[in-house]
This record gives sequence, structure tokens and C-alpha cells, in this order.
Amino acid sequence: MMLLAFCGVASLAVAQDANESYPTLKHKIVTNGFWDNWFIDVAGTHLTFYSDQEHNMGVPKNPFWTGRRSWGGEFSVGKWATPALGMRVKVQAAWGTQVNFEPGDIPGAPAGLWATNAAAVAAANNGHLNPTFKQVNMSLQPMLNLTNLFAGYKHRIWDISLYGGFGAICNLEGGNNWSMLYSVGAYNSINITKRFHIAWDMYLNFSEDQMDGRTGPKIEPRVVKTRDLMFGVALGVGVNLGKTDWDHAPDMDAILANHQAQLDALNNSISDLEAENAALKKKLAEKPKEVVKEVVKTVTEFQATSASVFFNINKSTIASKKDLVNVKELAEFAKAHDKKIVVTGYADSKTGSAAYNQTLSEKRAEAVKQALVEMGVSASDIETVGQGGVADLNPYSYNRRAVVSLK
Repeated sequence: MMLLAFCGVASLAVAQDANESYPTLKHKIVTNGFWDNWFIDVAGTHLTFYSDQEHNMGVPKNPFWTGRRSWGGEFSVGKWATPALGMRVKVQAAWGTQVNFEPGDIPGAPAGLWATNAAAVAAANNGHLNPTFKQVNMSLQPMLNLTNLFAGYKHRIWDISLYGGFGAICNLEGGNNWSMLYSVGAYNSINITKRFHIAWDMYLNFSEDQMDGRTGPKIEPRVVKTRDLMFGVALGVGVNLGKTDWDHAPDMDAILANHQAQLDALNNSISDLEAENAALKKKLAEKPKEVVKEVVKTVTEFQATSASVFFNINKSTIASKKDLVNVKELAEFAKAHDKKIVVTGYADSKTGSAAYNQTLSEKRAEAVKQALVEMGVSASDIETVGQGGVADLNPYSYNRRAVVSLK
């Protein structure tokens, strides 16, 4: 229930066009859906067991000593709610080594005293502390991906995550003794592909001191209560389910600044046209004959003018129908004077590859050609050209255009 509640955060997904290209933020992402970014791991584990009762007994602490080593397996399922924050449930079944020597257990040890000779301990138990016992545990573990947290999200070969959690552990040979389990560790994911990875986990589990079924006396009082400990390393394979990557969040400040620059440029263009219109009105009032001659000359030289149609990034559909007002005037003039029309498409060279931009510029020219055909211009009178990616205009968004001119 806690895992599902945690993963519910991911259901607040933000839809976006996967083909859209825009400025993004390095350390912010768009949250994925509930069924995305799940993972399942299956691993074998090698662990060593440190019983609370062996404290100050002189027993070797070497984790590779045969008296400690045991084996097991584990299964885990989890989900990343963000590139840095996730949670998993891990179930582990393994053997533990029971350690609980009473005075007199070891031959030659004085009665009433704890044995402190490691060699005697091994000799008394055929090289082992005590027989192993079966245990199974389950824990809920929040996870923190350090590489994505500090270096920003990207698909990389190696991710390192820290985790800590809690759950329960059961000694299957100690009267089904249940105890609280606490765990900490480092989870390493070696990504073979976006779908498959190698899971390498180093962990420390600690539980109540009676977990191994023994709670014998301590050789000396301790201020801090010692617990039964398990240190282990797990190695296995895993699969990622649903969508496996993340989309970076758009940089709204950069996008708004770009739009504002375009808006300011359009406003300046409108202001220039209004000033020119006012000047023409004034000349018409003062010198009507000269103005008429100038207007006639302007119409005669109309073939030298052109009109631009703008497009959004990575799009070949006309962004605003208002751009077609001037195009329609050119179309009417072309039909009236039997003129040919040339439509030249462009893309901005700062985004996309050269091959992609060439195709995109040709599509933009074709889109404007279709608009001209709908205005009554014969398709045979329209020539289209794609110039690919250019950087002629500033801001660079103005390069996403198609220019209509008379031939």
C-alpha cells in the first residue's frame, strides 16, 4: 500500500509532443505515467552473519571466513517516480549462521567463562561457529539515485543509488520467530540497454538480537544495544518496464523570451507600416498627382516584392493564417498579370541535422503552395524550392519560414 501511494505521484503526467524541440532544463524532467519506469531484479546473494551473542568472544570478524559465509537469493520490484527518487520491495531468502556459545561448550574452556580462542571455537564446531538456519525477509526501501541527482538525468552506463528501508525477517527454524528488519545499502545498475541491466547490490541488514533464536547473556554490559547483522553482496539481472527514459522539462523562460522577441519584431514591423501609411496619406493630401504616379509605379514593380509565412519549430503547418494576407495579394496580382510564383522554404540551422532541415524546408514550401492553390493559383504556375537550414535572420526563429515571390 505504501509503495502504491508513493508511485501515485507518477500518475500526474504532463503530455507533450515527443517530436517537439525546445530549450530544456538540465535538472528538471516531465513526470512519466504510473506504468512507466518500473524495474524487476532477480539476483543471487552472498552474505555473512554476525550474531549479537558473539560479541567479545574472540570469534574472527573476517567476512570471508567459512564459519560465516552463506548463500541465498532475492527478488525485487520497484519504480522510479523521478530520475532521482524511487522505491522498491525486496524479498530475500537465505541462510544465516547461528552463534550462541554457552560456558563449557568448548573443550578445555574454564567453567563459567566465555571462550575467547577462535581456534578452539572452530575446532569445537568442525570449522563453523554453529549450523546455519533458514531465514526469509522482506523490506520496503526508498531509493535515491545519486548520479541523476547531482549530474542531471541522461541515459548512462552506470547509475549508483543509496537506499534505506525497513520490513520483517523470519527465522524458519527458530519457531517462526519474527523480528523487525532494517536495511541500508548501495544499489548499482549497469545498463546494458535501456530495457535490460545488471544489478549489483551491497547491503547491511540488522534485526532484533533474538532473530537467530538465541538471546544468551552478554560478556559485558553495553550502552548501545547490538543487533543481529547480515552483510551481503547481491549480483543479478533486471528488466525495465514501461517507458524507460525521461523527457527534460521545457525552459519556459527561454521559450517566453524567444516568443517575446518575435512579438517585439512583429510590433516594430507593424509600427513601420503604420508610419509609412501615414506618410502616404499625407503625401496624397498634399500632392495627389505625384502620389498617383508613385502608386502606379509601385503596382508595376509589385513583381519585385515578396511575402513571408512563418512556422513553429519542427513543424510544416502554417503557424498563423494571418501570414496568408500578403500571400493572397501576391496571388491575385499573379493571376491578373499571368505571372509565375516561386515558393522557397527554409529551416533554422541551429536545430536538426542538415538532411532533416532540407526535407523540412521542402515540406514548408509545399504547404504554402497548397495554400496558393486554394486561393485559385494553378499548381503548374507554382515552383517550390527547399533551401534547408539557414541562419540568415535574427532571432533565429525567423529562419523557420517560406518566402513567396513572383518569378
